[in-house]
Amino acid sequence: MQNRKVPLRMCTGCGEHLPKKEMVRVVRSKEGEISVDLTGKKAGRGAYVCKNVECLRKARKTKRFERAFECQIPDEVYDRLEEEMQQGDE
Repeated sequence: MQNRKVPLRMCTGCGEHLPKKEMVRVVRSKEGEISVDLTGKKAGRGAYVCKNVECLRKARKTKRFERAFECQIPDEVYDRLEEEMQQGDE
């Protein structure tokens, strides 16, 4: 039996490469709405971040999501992402 290759993604916060399943996907839909995609199946442009709020804060500070999604991201969106990530930890 052949071993399946584990898809790796780079964290937008710390830059570490980790298995896709261990990360949180942030997605921008065609309408420009940005949300946390816990299923990993939402349509749109995705960027990944560790399940660590510190990495999200680092990505926010360095504007990595703005670069990945090629658009401005309002503070409310970051606050909502942070809330959703903290709820996911519980």
